[in-house]
Amino acid sequence: MSSSGAGSETGGTGRTGGTRRPAGGHQGRERSGAGSLAHRVPDLGALELLLAVARLGSLGGAARELGVTQPAASSRIRSMERQLGVALVDRSPRGSRLTDAGALVTDWARRIVEAAEAFDAGAQALRDRRDSRLRVAASMTIAEYLLPGWLVALRAQLPDTAVSLLAGNSAAVAERLLADDADLGFVEGVSVPTGLDSAVIAHDRLVVVTAPGHPWARRRRPLAAAELAATPLILREKGSGTRQVLDAALGGLARPLIELSSTTAVKAAAVGGAGPSVLSELAVGEELTTRRLVSVPVADVVLARDLRAVWPTGHRPTGPARRLLSLTRA
Repeated sequence: MSSSGAGSETGGTGRTGGTRRPAGGHQGRERSGAGSLAHRVPDLGALELLLAVARLGSLGGAARELGVTQPAASSRIRSMERQLGVALVDRSPRGSRLTDAGALVTDWARRIVEAAEAFDAGAQALRDRRDSRLRVAASMTIAEYLLPGWLVALRAQLPDTAVSLLAGNSAAVAERLLADDADLGFVEGVSVPTGLDSAVIAHDRLVVVTAPGHPWARRRRPLAAAELAATPLILREKGSGTRQVLDAALGGLARPLIELSSTTAVKAAAVGGAGPSVLSELAVGEELTTRRLVSVPVADVVLARDLRAVWPTGHRPTGPARRLLSLTRA
């Protein structure tokens, strides 16, 4: 009987006659809550406070160094003592002194804080590497007429970031993003490519244009949508956003008169009198003003589209990509 009573008072091992205390005892309850270190280990701020107390020998001095009030620091130390179940600091009018347990915990805390500093340095190195470059993929109209201004503004904010621009059609932009060959993309098609998230950054209108000598330039009435659909046009290649929007709006297109791979080439062919085309309003403003091209109104169809920034689903832009995205909405 006396052996059993002594065992029940033992606080260190909880043994009774060489047998551990049953799971229903105090230590059994502690082990059952061992699923999360966050509930059993003090946070970094508390450990940094304890290290400052050990170094300065003063709770008030530690509080001032860390920029907190002394009552807040005292409360944090008491909370840490309750969490660990041991006294860490002896407080007196002459200052604060670590207990034996506090000195031991301080040694452990120093290792944890040093490991956290190494973790932070490594994370900063990753951010620096990320921020040192930005790979942008953009469809042709955006690449030629909008991105230059955005990139100039970005360089003013991030002069040390090297930017590379890959221009292609909307399908090629999606492929580059999904292959991790670009950090941010811009497209101008009818819909968002599969596997990408998006944000609308601007709106655009497509216009039918011809050289001044073309019969359509002298029309008194708007061109019928059916006639436009049936007419061979100078067009971008399949996969371009402009062609996708036009095809969807008209319900199909005639076989192209000429198929070219850039907006500039299409515009040059139209200016040269090769035939009519449909281009972004952004691309032909100067040519319409100088009458090198003429805009032809079209009835019964709206040739409008959204311009979008795109990125792989679930991977919201960060670093320079996020900064560029914010500039497109300025």
